[in-house]
Amino acid sequence: MRSMLDFSSWSTVLTTLLSLIVVSLVFVGIRLVFMQTFQRRRERENRQINERLKVLIAAYKTLGGSFTGVLTVDPAHLRDQRRDVDADEDGEMDAMASASERRRRIRDAVEAALSDVILLGTEEQVRLAALAANEMVAGRNVEVAPLVISLRDFIRQALDLTPAPADLIPNQGPLRVSAGGAGARRGGGAEARGGRGGGGGGAGGGGGAGMGIGMGVGAGGSSVMTGSGSSSSTP
Repeated sequence: MRSMLDFSSWSTVLTTLLSLIVVSLVFVGIRLVFMQTFQRRRERENRQINERLKVLIAAYKTLGGSFTGVLTVDPAHLRDQRRDVDADEDGEMDAMASASERRRRIRDAVEAALSDVILLGTEEQVRLAALAANEMVAGRNVEVAPLVISLRDFIRQALDLTPAPADLIPNQGPLRVSAGGAGARRGGGAEARGGRGGGGGGAGGGGGAGMGIGMGVGAGGSSVMTGSGSSSSTP
């Protein structure tokens, strides 16, 4: 150590001190670079984990948002159901359209949730989501309870929560959505058709009134001409 540090003169002392300062600065700079790199990587991983959890929590709410009623997903489309119903049965078609609109909304939400799970889920979750998607493609009703259980356990484990008691939680099904949009659109269409019909009737009435006024004016003109002719022929 003494051979490396030379204090025989002021110049050597300054050179030694400058060398120590430079070496210390280099080591501090290397340490800061490593710390910043590690911190950025850690922040990126945390951000990815948070985004993944956010997407999976939204998928869990969509796939397991109900405990009662029908807990399966019906993949049937309205065009498939119309084949079995006579086109003249308007009442039955309206009821079918309303129910189909609700099923369509549920089906679309479940399909989006399954797509998110296939993208960001674990291997088990991807397998369950792919199985459910294949069942929907085949046209069969799908029960998503096993996937909901897997999502629930994974989310609680990622949040450092204790496992949920599976024997106390009933089966969960897809979130039910309202089908009021289709009824509102149908009602608006009917009102618009009624408004157009009323406008046509008003236009017809206005045309009839115009014809009556024209006839009255013609009759009045002819009577005036007759009166003037008779007055001129009188001596």
